[in-house]
Amino acid sequence: MSKGIPLTRRSLGALLGIPLAFIPARSSDLWSALSDPGHFALIRHATAPGTLDPPGFRLDDCSTQRNLSDGGRAQAIRMGDLFRANGFTAARIYSSQWCRCLDTATLMKLGDVTQQPLLNYFGRDPDRTLKQIADLRAWIAGLELAQPTLLLTHQLVISTIAQGPTDDGEIVVVRRDAGGKLTVQGRQPTA
Repeated sequence: MSKGIPLTRRSLGALLGIPLAFIPARSSDLWSALSDPGHFALIRHATAPGTLDPPGFRLDDCSTQRNLSDGGRAQAIRMGDLFRANGFTAARIYSSQWCRCLDTATLMKLGDVTQQPLLNYFGRDPDRTLKQIADLRAWIAGLELAQPTLLLTHQLVISTIAQGPTDDGEIVVVRRDAGGKLTVQGRQPTA
């Protein structure tokens, strides 16, 4: 196993005091890790064409947002199938309040979905970003992780926490150690 990669002082993770390391894993190890207590998966929503949401979008009205395409809906179903093929028939699921995240989580059919505003897209406002990520870090530190736990969110949220970009539908498995240290165990793309 390789040593973790230390964060640079310039990274947002270091700025917030979020220690993070990356340890690559084989796919079978990744699924095994997710079944161990203390692990969770950050998952980017399935394919939703475009970038950002239209001006004036509202969280309570999916018609005003960028939503999953037909391919994105099929991808979300395949994501659930991938979990089941690896022995996961149920999970605790938290999701951003954006429709594309909620729809992905629902279409995976792995359990009830709980909305978690801390997983919402936070835009490019540095003050809002710092506060939301600090609050998200505190929430993750307190999560009960005895069963498979999935956090459905956005590329920017995942890249801030996991220090790397993600593709549509990508699954990032993370270990939370005592003291809140987060270690990326590996990534599983979905097509």
